[in-house]
Amino acid sequence: MTKGQTTHGILKDPTLLVAALMADGWRVIGPKVRDQAIVYEVLDQPDDLPRGLTDSQSGGLYRLEAGQPERWFDYVVGPHSWKKWLFPARQKLWTATRLADAGFEIEVSAIDWPKTVFFGVRACEIAAMTVQDRVFDNGMFRDAAYAARRADTLIVAVQCARSAETCFCASMNTGPGVDEGYDIALTELAGISGEILVTAGSDRGRAILAPLALPSATDGQIAAGPATTAAAAASQSRAMVPDIARVLREGLDHTNWEVVADACLSCGNCTLACPTCFCSDVEDVSDLSGDHAERWRSWDSCFSTDFSYVHGGAVRRSPKSQYRQWMTHKLSTWHDQFEMSGCVGCGRCITWCPVGIDITREAGTFAAHPHPAET
Repeated sequence: MTKGQTTHGILKDPTLLVAALMADGWRVIGPKVRDQAIVYEVLDQPDDLPRGLTDSQSGGLYRLEAGQPERWFDYVVGPHSWKKWLFPARQKLWTATRLADAGFEIEVSAIDWPKTVFFGVRACEIAAMTVQDRVFDNGMFRDAAYAARRADTLIVAVQCARSAETCFCASMNTGPGVDEGYDIALTELAGISGEILVTAGSDRGRAILAPLALPSATDGQIAAGPATTAAAAASQSRAMVPDIARVLREGLDHTNWEVVADACLSCGNCTLACPTCFCSDVEDVSDLSGDHAERWRSWDSCFSTDFSYVHGGAVRRSPKSQYRQWMTHKLSTWHDQFEMSGCVGCGRCITWCPVGIDITREAGTFAAHPHPAET
C-alpha cells in the first residue's frame, strides 16, 4: 500500500475488527441494544455488536425487530447520536477553591479521553460532526475539550444498506453513502451473505487494517458498495423541500406556525435527539461555606422558556415562537451563521417526537402555501 492510497478488503465478521481494536488498546464506542433500542455505548466485548436486527420508524414510533439473522447493520439510527460523547450533556468546566490569603485557585477540568473509536458511524452522523465542528472548533470560539475529543477519535463508518421511513438524508446531500470524514468504512453488501467491504480512508485506518491481512476485494465487490447505498437513497420517501432557507425566512408570519404549536408539547425531545443541536446553559454552584465553587455546562433547548430569558423575562414564551426558533435556525439562519444547514436528514426529530411532528411535512406546507397570512 502506498501512502494516501484508498484500499479495499473483505471482512466476514465485524467483531474481528472490534477485537483487533480492543487488543491494540482502543476504547470502542459502538452500537449495542439497551432498553429495546440501538444506543451508542462503550463495548465491553466484540459480541456486544447487535446482529440480525432491523428497525421500524415513523412519526413518534421506534421499534427494534428481527431481521435477517446473518446481517449486522440493517438497523439505522437510534435515539443517541455521537454528540453525547463529543459534547457531553453535562460537563464540569472549572473548579475554584478559596485560598488562605483570601484569593482563589482556579483549576480547569482535565480532559479525560483515552484513544477512542466511534464504531458504526453513519453518513448523516459524520455530516453532523462536521456541523458541530463549525460550532465548537471554529478558531476564535474554539472549545478545547471538544477539539481534543474530536482529534483523538478514530471513525469507523458504516454505509447504509437500507433507509428508515423517517430518513431524508439524500435530499440534504448528507448520505446514505459515506464519502469522507472516516478512517475505515464498512459496507455490508446487499445480497452477498457474510461479505463486508472494508475501505481504508486514512493512513491511520490503513495501519489498523494491515495486521488483519484481509483478502482483497474484487472489482465486482467494490462496485457493489455504491450500488448498495444508491438503493438505500432511492428507497427514501421523505425529502426536504428545495430552498427551504428562503421559504422560512419569508414565512415568519405563516399561519402554519399556529397549527404546529397546537400539536407541539414543547418537550424538547427533538433537540435532545438531534445530532447537531448545541444549545447549552452554564450554572455556577458553591458549597455552603463559599470556599468551593464549580461551573457546569449542560444541554439546554430552545423549547425551554427559561432558555430565552433576558433581563426582565423570556423572549419566547409560546410553543409557536419556540418551534419557529428551532426550525428557522436549523434550516435557515444556520446558513448565515455557519454557511451550511443545521439539519442532516437523519429523521430523529420525527421518530422521537411524541406526537409525530414531521419537519419535512411542515417544510412542505410552508413551501406550498408561502404567504397565507397575507391572503
